[in-house]
Amino acid sequence: MATQYEVEHGIKEAAAPTRRRQIDMSSFNSQLHQLSDDPSSPDAQRHNPHAVPTPVEMAGLFRLVQDQLSTLAQDAPDAANRDFLQSLFDGLEGDILNPPREVAGVSQEFLDALDRVPKKTLKPDDSCPICAEKFLDDKYPLVVELQCHHSHRFDMDCVGPWLQLKGTCPMCRTDLTKYDPRRKDTSDRIKKMWEREGKPAEDDEEEDDDPHGLYN
Repeated sequence: MATQYEVEHGIKEAAAPTRRRQIDMSSFNSQLHQLSDDPSSPDAQRHNPHAVPTPVEMAGLFRLVQDQLSTLAQDAPDAANRDFLQSLFDGLEGDILNPPREVAGVSQEFLDALDRVPKKTLKPDDSCPICAEKFLDDKYPLVVELQCHHSHRFDMDCVGPWLQLKGTCPMCRTDLTKYDPRRKDTSDRIKKMWEREGKPAEDDEEEDDDPHGLYN
């Protein structure tokens, strides 16, 4: 699976990954593109553009990210990284038990517009808070800086899935959707879908997304 950097710069995929703990979100990206109503996604291919994702589908999306975090935590280099990964893992649990109606995080357009940190400005010990790998261990590091703080920097491949699902900074949990130009448009489209299916947005709190008790 090519990294985001390789995709952006037209670099052929390497024969083997250069980083031991690099996150692999190919399954997540594939499922997200099926469920998301984000037109800025390059692979948006929903079979029925008017369909609302089911609770089971949404829970599965969050579970994919949880599984990756759990895998990273198994060989975390230190307690601090393990605790951080556990906090992210726990932050997804509520969304699995009570899945949201829509993918409410940031859009692909938001990710594409994030500030890229030039390789020459990275220090030898700078590392991603999620995978704990040093940025410069990657031949082509794609490091992004979030709007909340200049020190909140991550590998794009690591932070992208969290941002697309939660829309918050993994470190300080600042809401970043307010910087997303497509966020409001997406919400408006989802509300129209609900109305077409007889599920007005204002009745959202009363709607039972889990009539069969799958998540209790």
